[in-house]
Amino acid sequence: MYVRVLSSAIIGIDAYIMEVELDMASGQPGMTIVGLPDMAVKESRERVRSALANCGYSFPPKKMIFNLAPADVPKEGSALDLPIAIALLAACDLIPAECVENTILMGELSLEGTLRPIRGALPVAIAAKERGIKRLLLPQDNANEAAVVAGVDVYPVKTLPEALEILRDSNRSPLRIDVNRLFLDSAVYHRDFAEVKGQEHVKRALEIAAAGGHNVIMIGPPGSGKTMLAKRMPTILPPMSFEEALSTTKIHSIHGSLPLNCAMIAVRPFRSPHHSVSDAGLIGGGVNPHPGEVSLAHNGLLFLDEMPEFSRNVLENLRQPLEDGVVTISRASGSLTFPSRFMLVSAANPCPCGYYGDGTRTCHCLPMQIQRYMSKLSGPLLDRIDIHVEVPSVSFDDLHAPPTGEPSSVIRERVTKARAIQRQRFDGRNIFCNAHMGSKEIKEFCAMDETTRDMLRAGLERLGLSARAYDRVIKVARTIADLIGNEAIRPEHVTEAVQYRTLDRKLWLR
Repeated sequence: MYVRVLSSAIIGIDAYIMEVELDMASGQPGMTIVGLPDMAVKESRERVRSALANCGYSFPPKKMIFNLAPADVPKEGSALDLPIAIALLAACDLIPAECVENTILMGELSLEGTLRPIRGALPVAIAAKERGIKRLLLPQDNANEAAVVAGVDVYPVKTLPEALEILRDSNRSPLRIDVNRLFLDSAVYHRDFAEVKGQEHVKRALEIAAAGGHNVIMIGPPGSGKTMLAKRMPTILPPMSFEEALSTTKIHSIHGSLPLNCAMIAVRPFRSPHHSVSDAGLIGGGVNPHPGEVSLAHNGLLFLDEMPEFSRNVLENLRQPLEDGVVTISRASGSLTFPSRFMLVSAANPCPCGYYGDGTRTCHCLPMQIQRYMSKLSGPLLDRIDIHVEVPSVSFDDLHAPPTGEPSSVIRERVTKARAIQRQRFDGRNIFCNAHMGSKEIKEFCAMDETTRDMLRAGLERLGLSARAYDRVIKVARTIADLIGNEAIRPEHVTEAVQYRTLDRKLWLR
């Protein structure tokens, strides 16, 4: 007897629809799975056998061949347990074959027949919608994320017998998710810029960075508040759109880092890897490539604390995602591309001990030690960081005084208005903020009068900046003008933008 059940599998961050075919006939009893299954798929034979027995179903003493089509694409993971079990029950006439038509089944079975969560439920729902498949059965822990996709009926399943009941009952109501309520409930922050004492010029720099999507590095001694400021950056970023939330959630879903029963990541992610992270951990990789931290930070923030402590090779790998917004991982079997459009926020001490240039404590580092320490931040990498800002130690008077800074909500309102100007400016282009502008857009949208050009020329010649740094200064000046609603870039905007090239003025980088 022949039975066909639909399921799905993941390649990169996208899903494709696959078929689980079963041919059951007389012969030597046994169960064979073909179609390039990995070990986890092959072991489903034992999981399915025990789950059927513990749910009261008999395992047929027949010769069974399961084919996972397309057969030339490797299959991995345990999510095929449920479709294999349902195909077997349909072949035993315990469920009519028409009940599984136009339905995608996914889920890992425990030995007692309950369903465990899987990875990639959201990409599967998107693939189902694109193929016109109307029904999707998933483990209960994954149903919420799939239900945000309109046009697909998602049914949460706890056990194998419940899956049979849902397939037989055409009147069962699918799960519904209120996406608008989800965004409202998620927009709650437990940190605020108003809690930061002093450092007003640093707050200004971070506001500009948030308004234009610029990368930023903060340099200062230990205890000056660099990490505290970085952790509050998400509170001033503009709200995520539904499309941004969908693309971000897809990455976390296939990575397995999406919390159980979480429908969608509705706030911008904040990733802060330890400085011991490997190349594959930061950029992504593995035998079957998986996304790294730069992709998990997509549409959000990647914070590198104590940046010079990271391996230089790891830092140099950041250059492609910072420039292109994607990471391409090549293997013998093919290449995969993961999105990685993130804001880089980094912090660094000025020397190994941290007190070089500090007015209150003495630095004991030798010049060669300082140069070796800071040389991990190469020129090409620093050129890709738009804003460099010094963070001095906080004075006693600032620490003792009550907080007087603006709350994050006020800053976020200005940032959101500036981003709205940029969205309107770049309408119809694959550009969403000033930091993403190319040479063509800089020429078109960053016109300057003669006085402003002279001011820019004088600043750049004095610092000896590269062509890439020249573009970064203009982009930051464009953002400064947007924050106050100016169409034209003025001399004061250029002057402030040039001041945010701190590391270009430091002698240890010469």
